[in-house]
Amino acid sequence: MASFVESGWQFLITHFSDFQLACFGSFFLHESVFFLSGLPFVWFERSGWLSKYKIQGKNNSPAAQEKCIIRLILYHFGVNLPVVICSYPVFKYMGMRSSLPLPSWNIILTQIIFYFILEDFVFYWGHRILHTKWLYKHVHSVHHEYATPFGLTSEYAHPAEILFLGFATIIGPAVTGPHLVTLWLWMTLRVLETVEAHCGYHFPWSPSNFFPVYGGSDFHDYHHRLLYTKSGNYSSTFTYMDWIFGTDIGYRKLKALKRATIEDNIEQKKH
Repeated sequence: MASFVESGWQFLITHFSDFQLACFGSFFLHESVFFLSGLPFVWFERSGWLSKYKIQGKNNSPAAQEKCIIRLILYHFGVNLPVVICSYPVFKYMGMRSSLPLPSWNIILTQIIFYFILEDFVFYWGHRILHTKWLYKHVHSVHHEYATPFGLTSEYAHPAEILFLGFATIIGPAVTGPHLVTLWLWMTLRVLETVEAHCGYHFPWSPSNFFPVYGGSDFHDYHHRLLYTKSGNYSSTFTYMDWIFGTDIGYRKLKALKRATIEDNIEQKKH
């Protein structure tokens, strides 16, 4: 397996420059993972398939979905791609490389775990700042146009927010200067995580059912349903920051009420 991966990587670094792989390769990978993982939820809403797992009863109109997709394409090419190109010298200066040998799995996993923890911390505080009155009205309200989120709305935001919260995603790799393969794996996992958090469905196989500190779709969907001053649940990946600072109180109360209701219904059926 290792030799197969190295052979594939050898092909890439032989046929493409470091700049091409780091900038255009990263952009192509992001677009592929994002749209391939997010587009199915557009179809789920339109077809009604798997509706029993949908968190909210409401659906987005086809026009609203199409508006989201068109804006995303404009933002990705007009904001994301230029940022990737401009940040390349910083990553190179900090030691990012694409050459062989590839890093060991121990190094890759250690760095990615560090990225997730750091990103969640930075994102939490940045997200809370965006929920202050002025910034919400002029910047963050764009993202909250979709009170019923679906996968692709995860990256639907004001250009200023893309730059502001995007910092949380790139700060870890920027300070550690990882191998490009580590950066690509981190980017893939981060995209899949944010699409899942915004997908609008809570499945039996959702990660939050298996990892207690993982937020996921149910946790973040609550954030989109409420008014900006009362929403809470500001974290991107985990739940402990909201728990520590008490910004998930409303969500935990709602979950407790739902559990109590289910238990009461079970008891009534028994009698």
